[in-house]
Amino acid sequence: MRLKLDRFVLSIILVIGLAYFIPQWGTEESAIPINTISAIGISLIFFFYGVKLSPSKLRAGLSNYKLHLLVQASTFLIFPLLILLFRPLIQNEEQETIWLAFFFLAALPSTVSSSVVMVSLAKGNIPSAIFNASISGLIGILITPLWMGLFIDAAETEFNFTEIYVKLIVQIILPVVLGMFLQRYLGDFVQRHSSKLTLFDKSIILLIIYKSFAESFAENLFSSVSILDLLALFGGVLVLFVLVFLITGIMSKLLDFSIEDRITAQFCGTKKSLVHGTVFSKILFGNMAGLGLILLPLMLFHASQIMIISAIASRYARRPNSL
Repeated sequence: MRLKLDRFVLSIILVIGLAYFIPQWGTEESAIPINTISAIGISLIFFFYGVKLSPSKLRAGLSNYKLHLLVQASTFLIFPLLILLFRPLIQNEEQETIWLAFFFLAALPSTVSSSVVMVSLAKGNIPSAIFNASISGLIGILITPLWMGLFIDAAETEFNFTEIYVKLIVQIILPVVLGMFLQRYLGDFVQRHSSKLTLFDKSIILLIIYKSFAESFAENLFSSVSILDLLALFGGVLVLFVLVFLITGIMSKLLDFSIEDRITAQFCGTKKSLVHGTVFSKILFGNMAGLGLILLPLMLFHASQIMIISAIASRYARRPNSL
């Protein structure tokens, strides 16, 4: 299997480098209104997400309930429970922050675009992939803050459920609902300009990543993170990915799934959304100084899952008698 570096992953690396060498643009003292730009961008991302959601396709996808339950259980139960197993091993504040970063990764919903693209490449069950990836984002709006609310106080960060859900409603839920309401008018426009909107989504995510890391670099929060620490984090996300991939594969066989359904279960059930992660981090953690460290496992996971799944998808695509 040949691994190749995704261009968006390369862009993330370049943005982190920019934040390291020029952190002043992303600090609170900067004249550039990054918070305002990112807040507007977040709402637009989810507005167009709502436009893309097809109620008819979501209704049609309900029939394959065993597959849907496995994917959502993997996303919101198996991932967090695996990370919870390591909580008793925490011995100091730094380990607490790293564990919280991994738990934040584990509590996030699946990603839509790459899940569907990879399932399509592997010749899996595409309609179910669209359904699960779409519904996961909606479920995550409710479930992710609930999971994080159990432990986020350990990072000495203010966590007010009322304030959190008001922000989620204003910045995410209302734009999604408005987008779905206007789908009949804007659906064709969004389809025609899909590539441009994807570029816009990624630009906003890169902006949020830049600000998060710029603030962390300005506060010297990565001064204690060595190359060995980074390798350990990368090893951790790889182990997490492999465990969930194996578990979803075993469960798929026990449930007697077809090869197409098994591909969808493993591909969608092992994904985590960088879009939701960066957006939720701003809402859940606010302007927390260590936000860059909180996002680090998610970005490592994002890079590794794209490269590994793309290689696995290519192998599945070459299977005999594939549709």
